[in-house]
Amino acid sequence: MKIHFPDECPEYCARDYVVAFPAEVDGTRVQCAVSAEALEDHFGAASLREEDLLAAFKLNRRRIEHAASNLLHEMGAKPVLMHSGYFRFCD
Repeated sequence: MKIHFPDECPEYCARDYVVAFPAEVDGTRVQCAVSAEALEDHFGAASLREEDLLAAFKLNRRRIEHAASNLLHEMGAKPVLMHSGYFRFCD
C-alpha cells in the first residue's frame, strides 16, 4: 500500500472541531482529520481558536501524518479521524 500526503494547507472545520488534511492511498484521495482536543492535549494548541489549532498542526504535521499513515495501513483507503485517545496509545 502506497500512502502519500500532498503538500496542501490543512483546513479547519469549525462544525466538527477538526483540522482536516488529505492523503492519497494507492492513488485514491482520502480525507484525514485530527480533533481539536487532540491538538490541544498532545500537540500544544493553546486554545480552540482556528489559528492555534492550525499552528499546532503545522508544527507537528509529520507526527500527525505518521499516525494517520498507521491507521490507513490498518483500515485501508477509508477516512481517518484521530481523537485524543488515539494519541494516548500511539505516543
